[in-house]
Amino acid sequence: MFAFEAATSSPGNPWLNIAIFGAFVAVTMVIVFRASRNNKTAADYYAAGRSFTGGQNGSAIAGDYLSAASFLGIVGAIALNGYDGFLYSIGFLVAWLVALLLVAELLRNTGKFTMADVLSFRLKQRPVRIAAATTTLVVCFFYLLAQMAGAGGLVSLLLGVGDQVGQAVVITVVGALMILYVLVGGMKGTTWVQIIKAVLLIAGAGVMTIWVLALNGFDFSALLDKAVAVAENPAILDPGLKYGVSEVSKIDFVSLGLALVLGTAALPHVLMRFYTVPTAKEARKSVVWAIWLIGIFYVFTLVLGYGAAALVGPAVIAAAPGGPNSAAPLLAFSLGGPVLLGLISAIAFATILAVVAGLTITAAASFAHDIYASVVKKGKPEPGAEVKVARRTVVIIGVVAIIGGIGANGQNVAFLVALAFAVAASANLPTIVYSLFWKGFTTKGALWSMYGGLISAIVLIIFSPVVSGSETSMLKTEAIDFAIFPLSNPGIVSIPLAFLLGWIVSKLDKTVESPEKQAEMEVRSLTGLGAEKAVSH
Repeated sequence: MFAFEAATSSPGNPWLNIAIFGAFVAVTMVIVFRASRNNKTAADYYAAGRSFTGGQNGSAIAGDYLSAASFLGIVGAIALNGYDGFLYSIGFLVAWLVALLLVAELLRNTGKFTMADVLSFRLKQRPVRIAAATTTLVVCFFYLLAQMAGAGGLVSLLLGVGDQVGQAVVITVVGALMILYVLVGGMKGTTWVQIIKAVLLIAGAGVMTIWVLALNGFDFSALLDKAVAVAENPAILDPGLKYGVSEVSKIDFVSLGLALVLGTAALPHVLMRFYTVPTAKEARKSVVWAIWLIGIFYVFTLVLGYGAAALVGPAVIAAAPGGPNSAAPLLAFSLGGPVLLGLISAIAFATILAVVAGLTITAAASFAHDIYASVVKKGKPEPGAEVKVARRTVVIIGVVAIIGGIGANGQNVAFLVALAFAVAASANLPTIVYSLFWKGFTTKGALWSMYGGLISAIVLIIFSPVVSGSETSMLKTEAIDFAIFPLSNPGIVSIPLAFLLGWIVSKLDKTVESPEKQAEMEVRSLTGLGAEKAVSH
């Protein structure tokens, strides 16, 4: 087992950190238990009875989207790589315009609980639902890896847990809490946790931002000068420190940008949030709220990243137990000592818990609704059986996420999330866009696009420097090197390939999908006529 070695190897007071985090868990658990009283039907468990307003759902979307990658990963990336690190913030924010313009309202009008409801609306149910459920589970798994890795890095810093066994225990505890949240609260409980977490995260980041600026006379230029002096590297203010070293790294940046901008509109756990509001108008309002909240937060990350470089130093951050993911907690400690460190760390923990809860319920809903209820039971499950299957799936997904998180521990979480975005943009976005906007799209085209995008993205990741061949790879042994694909993010290859496969196969396919269903989908997606209302089903 592991011991608390705070005095020698971690900043702050580990017992204070645990106490603050414990208080948050206790308060949110009470809220989750209260919210769970109304979980009687599938609509209650998956979509919170469609009872949230646009403002509430927008706050929850921000809570769902502002993950450990946004807080821990991006601040660390900016502290170490400067301008190039901030490109993550830009990509994550701009992506919401794609979500707003292309999918939010149309998805809300067309679907019921999951992304597969939309994709299978006018195509053959069984194969498309199986494919959509598969891609949803894989994307959620990649995203869960990032959150679990963030949990391991954060706790290794806070509790002085340097050994792998200790960090594995911590990741297991976070996973167990996540399973409990989702089992008990369903979507309604998860949503309230995300709203609370979004408020805490933005408020905490705001306080730290004002504090950092106040120390520099509210002069951002002075902060940048100080960051350059401490880092002893003027290049942190210029483009290209990370992605301008070679032609390959420049292409890697374009690939990363494509994945970030196109991935958001295809993330299953974000898409599922649009079903928790009663109307398409509220869905649009949700996205506008989310854009404002997320945009404000990402402006804060710029100050926090350079603040960490100036007040802590890139060398100290890189050498910390959590690596780049430790930048924000170390900055909090340098500003406000153990108390602020405890508060910010508790917020970071809350971030991880809220996001993994949202991911887990999405994956469970996809399996229970799309595979069990729609394919196995052919749309006629016994009363209550679908929710029971979803809850069992939650446990299985939680265990798999814990095991994967232990394996991915130590990776930069912003980087891991970018891989999830690439897989989502490759496997889901082409089919979503074609289903909503192209009448000539066929079932075979959908299957080739989804499976082709999914398989190509995963294969390219496996044979990239992410897994082997470099010091930062998951397999750090030099003897293991099968990095044939030179880019760290596969988006520039796998996303166009998925679009191309869907188009070519649909053109070659002689099958004509139901014209009546096509017409109904077009009318429903544009007008909302016949869409799911705020009632239980």
